[in-house]
Amino acid sequence: MSTTERRSSITIRLSETPDSPLSSKVALFNQTAQSHRESQLTNPFSDAQATRGMARLQISKEEYGKPKAGSLTEYRGKKANIQVYQEMLELCQVIDVDGQPVSKKNPDMKMIYFGELFNIYTHINDKLVGLLLRARKHEFIQFEGECLFQRRDDHVPVYLTKPITQIRDILVGKQTEIRRSLSPNPQPTNMLP
Repeated sequence: MSTTERRSSITIRLSETPDSPLSSKVALFNQTAQSHRESQLTNPFSDAQATRGMARLQISKEEYGKPKAGSLTEYRGKKANIQVYQEMLELCQVIDVDGQPVSKKNPDMKMIYFGELFNIYTHINDKLVGLLLRARKHEFIQFEGECLFQRRDDHVPVYLTKPITQIRDILVGKQTEIRRSLSPNPQPTNMLP
């Protein structure tokens, strides 16, 4: 028997035996290759999309720029928001504890100079300026200028715009709302329908 005849007989035997290790690996490879081809048909950046003439992806305004519901990406984003709200609460508490009352009539409204706040807060967190901007966006604090810089803006006062109890209630409420909306079993995006 020649070498060619032996190879063809082996191939025949592999195809005749559906449970052989090699045929199952070949079938698994073919299945993976087919699923990759199908996923590339929906990928707008793939060359396969151009040959198919894929229709333009339709995304509503509410869905645009947001991760799929129930995905790990959405879960991580919500966990990060909870952490940011906690850090904003800590910042406002530092201003309340170490700040001075703005007036005798309203002792709940506090003020602290940026230089003093920077010296206190650098031992807690290194993201003070970003947190100040985020807290101002949520209208918990107020200060003059676009952004504050160490040494240059040490004399700029930072004001709490609400009493700390009200700020705490708002931020804890937002954290609770996010925790309730967290998916109990987040999945990778490619595993979602």
